[in-house]
Amino acid sequence: MFSILITTSNEPQTLKKLLNQIFSEKFKEDFEVLVVAPDNKSKDIALSFPKVYFWQDKGKGKPAALNLVVPYIKGDILVLTDGDVLPAKGAIQQLVSALRDNTALGAISGQPVPMNSKDNLFGFFSHFLTFAAHKWRERNMSTGEYLDCSGYLYACRSSLFPLLPSDILADDSFVSQEIWKKGYKIGYLSEAKVFVKFPVNLSDWLKQKRRSTGGSQMKNQKSKIKKRNFKQEVFWGIKLFFSYPKNLKEFFWLILLYFLRFYLWLDIFWRIKIKNQANLWQRVESTK
Repeated sequence: MFSILITTSNEPQTLKKLLNQIFSEKFKEDFEVLVVAPDNKSKDIALSFPKVYFWQDKGKGKPAALNLVVPYIKGDILVLTDGDVLPAKGAIQQLVSALRDNTALGAISGQPVPMNSKDNLFGFFSHFLTFAAHKWRERNMSTGEYLDCSGYLYACRSSLFPLLPSDILADDSFVSQEIWKKGYKIGYLSEAKVFVKFPVNLSDWLKQKRRSTGGSQMKNQKSKIKKRNFKQEVFWGIKLFFSYPKNLKEFFWLILLYFLRFYLWLDIFWRIKIKNQANLWQRVESTK
C-alpha cells in the first residue's frame, strides 16, 4: 500500500481536478489519499471522494501541515504533491514502482512541466528554468551525485520522512538532504511528469523564486551537501545560452532572465544574510 499526501490552501477547483485524475488511475496496489488544508472549501471537495482523509491545519505553512499528517499515513511509500498541479497519467505509479524496484533509492522526483505558453516572457522563463533543472537532475542522476526532489511531485520511503523545522521554506530540499544523509540515493524519473502553472507577472515570479531559491539558503538548511548555488546557475546559464533559444526574441528574454536571476540572488543575500529575515513566504495568486 502507498499513500498520496496533498497539501493545498484555498484551491478547491484545482484540488478537484487533481483528485479526479488520481481516481481515474488504475494503480497496481491499494492506496490512500490524505489532504491537508486550512480552508473548508478544500475540506468539502476532499471528503466528496472515497478513500480520502482530510486534516484541517491552522494555516501556519506547509512544514506544519506535513508534520500534522505524516504520522498517520499507512503506506510504506509516500507520494507528495500540491493541490494546484496535475500529474500526468501514470506518473504516480511510475514513481512508486521505481522505489519498489530499487531499494537503494530513498526518494525519487518527477519532472515539472509548465502549463504556461512559451510564447510570452514569463512563460518562456518557466520553460527555460524547468528545462535547466531537468538537465541538472538528469546529469546528477547519471553520475550518482546529490539532487533535490521537486516538491510538485516526488515519492519517498515513509520511514525516511523527517520531522520538518517550522520555519523552512524549501521543504522538498530539506527532505531530500535528510534522506541523502541517511545513505540513500535520490532518483529522478523524467517520464513522471507533473504539469504546473507558473507565475505570469514579475511580482509573483519574485515571490515564488524567493521562496524556492532562498529557502535552500536558510540557516537551518545549510549542510555539506553540494547543492545548486549561484555559481552553478552561472555555469548552466552559459552552457545553455547558445543552445536553448530558438530566435532573437528568446535570446533577448534569456538575457533579461539572467539579469533577473542575478537580482534575485542579491535580494536573497540581502534579506537572509544582512537583514536576517526568516519569513520569505508570500502567496502567489497567478499560479492558481
